[in-house]
Amino acid sequence: MTAPDKTPARISGMFDSIAPRYDLLNRVLSVGLDQKWRHRAVRELKLGPCARVLDLCTGTADLALATTAQHPDAKVIGVDFSGAMLRLGLGKVRDASLDTRVGLVRGDATRIPVADASCDAATIGFGIRNVAEPNQALGELARVLKPGARLAILEFGQPRIPGIRTLYAWYFRYLLPAVGKLVSRHQSAYSYLPASVGTFPPPAEFARTIGNHGFVSVQAVPLTFGIVYLYVATRR
Repeated sequence: MTAPDKTPARISGMFDSIAPRYDLLNRVLSVGLDQKWRHRAVRELKLGPCARVLDLCTGTADLALATTAQHPDAKVIGVDFSGAMLRLGLGKVRDASLDTRVGLVRGDATRIPVADASCDAATIGFGIRNVAEPNQALGELARVLKPGARLAILEFGQPRIPGIRTLYAWYFRYLLPAVGKLVSRHQSAYSYLPASVGTFPPPAEFARTIGNHGFVSVQAVPLTFGIVYLYVATRR
């Protein structure tokens, strides 16, 4: 499968276009499971009191808000390069009266605007596969995390059970793009999704890649039959 174009300008423009219906489509296309996956990712961070958490590729801040819901004393900085997504995220943060606990910043995953060793944990929810240089992003995550800090990355995978794998492949290749196009009114965004997932490294390979960038105890945990993988690691 040919790798899709992931130049920053194209990807940020695509997310700007679909931002108004992004949250709705997440709920519909995942049948509400996306919230459960985020909850699990936050739980795996094992945060201590008053933790400072980086949410990279934060989008509309769903994972940042999930973090504060589970840890009322945590502070989260969300970073994304889509201005439209951040504007929607900021509205959600303000509606929840969390302005003092969640800060949103426009920035690039390969040049994170955060100081060295300043974060107690980091998360990425379904964003690492959209980064043109994921190795550089992982290196940046290692830079901003304190030794012993936890990293949790959610990303789409392929179900391991044969029958479910076949059904999911049909859904992902045909139904998801059709529904996504109808609701988002964007010609290619939800065709990009299966293409980007299809060219993403297998779980064992991506786990090794994480381990090559200053992380230990790397685990690739399948969720919902392997539809999604949760990668958990500790900064060396």
